[in-house]
Amino acid sequence: MRSASGAVGSAQNKKVLVIDDNPTIVELIRHAVGLQGKYDVVVAYDGVQGLERFYHERPDCVIVDVKMPRMDGYQVVRCLRGDSTSAHTPLIILSAMYEEDDRLTGLLSGVDEYLPKPFKPSVLYATLERVMRITPEEREQRIQQLAIADSPNSGES
Repeated sequence: MRSASGAVGSAQNKKVLVIDDNPTIVELIRHAVGLQGKYDVVVAYDGVQGLERFYHERPDCVIVDVKMPRMDGYQVVRCLRGDSTSAHTPLIILSAMYEEDDRLTGLLSGVDEYLPKPFKPSVLYATLERVMRITPEEREQRIQQLAIADSPNSGES
């Protein structure tokens, strides 16, 4: 069965939105996510298109790159986390930007996981499975803990 978005799969599969401006990377992610046949993949090639696709498709998880035209991945994550209808959607950043500051920026923006490119398909798939099991309460608690740990007064007594 092929949906209007071009995704192939069944109605019982979970839907994953991949937002990345590199078609080759998109196909690698599509392959990794499709390893077990549990997920249908929909695609957007920049952040603005990604948000539009998110609200049209209502995916169960989003995998997003950081450096993209029109809107970067951090902005996409903040938009999704700031909207009550998408605040608890599992989010993964998959990026070549993997310095500690980049990772921290991503985690503070609200992603559940921040993975480096290049990636191993099995690691991406395992990460996807893990973030799909995080409860909204666990997600909120983790974000609050990160914000407290990153606050300027966190190291003072």
